[in-house]
Amino acid sequence: MTYTHKTITELRHSSPAQAEFYQAVEEVLDSLGPVLESNVIYQRQAIIQRIVEPERQLMFRVPWLDDNGNIQVNKGYRVEFNSALGPYKGGLRFHPSVNASIIKFLGFEQIFKNALTGLPIGGGKGGANFDPKGRSDNEIMRFCQSFMSELYRHIGPTTDVPAGDIGVGAREIGYLFGQYKRLTGRYEGVLTGKSLLWGGSLVRKEATGYGAVYFADYMLNARDDSLKDKRCLVSGAGNVAIYAMEKLYQIGATPISCSDSAGTIYHSQGIDLALVKQIKEQQRGSLIEYLEVHPGAEYTPVADYPTDGHAVWRYAADAAFPCATQNELTKADAESLMAKGCQLVSEGANMPSTQDAVDVFIDAQIAYGPGKAANAGGVATSQLEMAQNASMQKWTFSQVDQQLQQIMKSVFVTASETADEFGQHGNLILGANIAGFRRVADAMIEQGVV
Repeated sequence: MTYTHKTITELRHSSPAQAEFYQAVEEVLDSLGPVLESNVIYQRQAIIQRIVEPERQLMFRVPWLDDNGNIQVNKGYRVEFNSALGPYKGGLRFHPSVNASIIKFLGFEQIFKNALTGLPIGGGKGGANFDPKGRSDNEIMRFCQSFMSELYRHIGPTTDVPAGDIGVGAREIGYLFGQYKRLTGRYEGVLTGKSLLWGGSLVRKEATGYGAVYFADYMLNARDDSLKDKRCLVSGAGNVAIYAMEKLYQIGATPISCSDSAGTIYHSQGIDLALVKQIKEQQRGSLIEYLEVHPGAEYTPVADYPTDGHAVWRYAADAAFPCATQNELTKADAESLMAKGCQLVSEGANMPSTQDAVDVFIDAQIAYGPGKAANAGGVATSQLEMAQNASMQKWTFSQVDQQLQQIMKSVFVTASETADEFGQHGNLILGANIAGFRRVADAMIEQGVV
C-alpha cells in the first residue's frame, strides 16, 4: 500500500466526509514519493502521519442578533495546522460553503505555501458559514464581534495571526480587530489586512493578484517569453482577480474576462477595470451591471454554464488566471483551454483546478503555477505587515512591492530547481510540494516529537 493510499484511508476513518481535505492531502502526497524513498528519516519520524493531523482544531458556535431582533447562529472554525516554522498564519473565510473539510484543506495547503515563501510562518486557516452578502454593516459588526469573542483566546502576534479571505475584507478585519482590542486591552499585530490608518501595509490588498501575475511572468521568462501582449482569462471579481487584472494591464497584457457568483463577463476589447472596481469595491453589486456601460460585452449567467465546467474557461486566450474558489476549473475546462491555445495557467485561488484538470496541464507541459506557489504573495505580504507592526514602521508601496517581487521570484526558483533535482523539469507542482515539505519536515525533526 502506498503512502498516499494508506494515509487517505486512515483520514477517511478518522476525519470522515472531508472530500476537499482528502483532495489536498492526496495532491501533496502524490508528489512526495521520491523524497520519502530517498530520506528514510521522514518515515522513521512519522512525518506524514504528523503533518496531515492539525496541531489544534477549534469549532465553536457564533450567536448574533440580526436587525430584526432575531437570534442567528453560525458555526466558526480555526484550524491551527502546523507551527514548525513560526506562528500559525492563514486567512478567515466567511461564506455559506465553509465547513470543516474546506477549512482543513485550506490550512493544509497553507503549511506548504507559507514554507515556500522562506518566511518564519506556520500554517492555519479559519472562518465561518456566515454570508456577509445582503447583511447590513451593523449585522456584520455584531457577527464579527461574536466570532472574535471566542477566537481571541487562541490568537496572538506570536501565536496565530489570521488575515482575510473570501468574505473577509477591510471592513470585517476592522470589526474583528476592534473586538480583539476591547477584550484584551492590547493594540498589537494580531490580524493582517488591516486598514492603512491603523497598522495595515501598503500592497496587501493587491498582493495575491500581483503575485500571481509576477509568478506567471517568471514562468514565461524561463521559456524565453513574457506576458506582454498576451490575452488573459481571469475568474473572480474580488481582490485577487481585480488586482491580477490591474497588474496584467501594467505589464502590457490584456485581461478579457472576470466572473462572480451570478455569472461571467467576457469583453474581447479588454475588461474595463475601473468599472469593475466601481461595481465590486464601491457598490458591492453584480457584474451584470457591467452591461449597462458596455452592452457589447458578453454576459453568461450561472444557469447557462456548461454542465461540465465554467463558462469563463471556454473562451480562447493565451493565459488563464483562476482567482475565484476551489475546484472551479474542471478537466473539460482544461481540455477546452488547451484546444484553444492556452500556454499558461497561474492559480490565484486555492486549489482552483480539479486533479483531473491539473493532469491535463502537466501532460500538455504548459507553464502551470499551482496555487500554493503562484498565490503565495498574499501571505508573504501579510508577514511583511507583521514585520512592520513589530518594528512600529511603515514601508512605502515601492519597498513592499519590491520585496513581493523578490519573494515570488524566490518561490519560482525554489520550485523550479527542486523539480529539476528530481528529474521533473518544469513540473512546478512537484517542485513546490517537495520544497515546502522538506522545509517543514526538517524543522519538525529538529524540534522533536511534539
